[in-house]
Amino acid sequence: MNPQLLNELVTFKMPFGKYKDKIICDLPESYLIWFNNQGLPPGKLGELIGTMYEIRLNGLEYLLKPLRTR
Repeated sequence: MNPQLLNELVTFKMPFGKYKDKIICDLPESYLIWFNNQGLPPGKLGELIGTMYEIRLNGLEYLLKPLRTR
């Protein structure tokens, strides 16, 4: 797993929609599932949402806790 990508999950904000300005790691699971089913956006945002979906799916949220406390 790319450490830079993990750092971005706890700092990058959603640029649009219902959860605009919410940090990617704080997006609700239902929203991540919806994106996964509908198709991820292109580019960095899609990569981050897809990664966060996989982290939640596999119960790996604990990987982000140390990064959030910085």
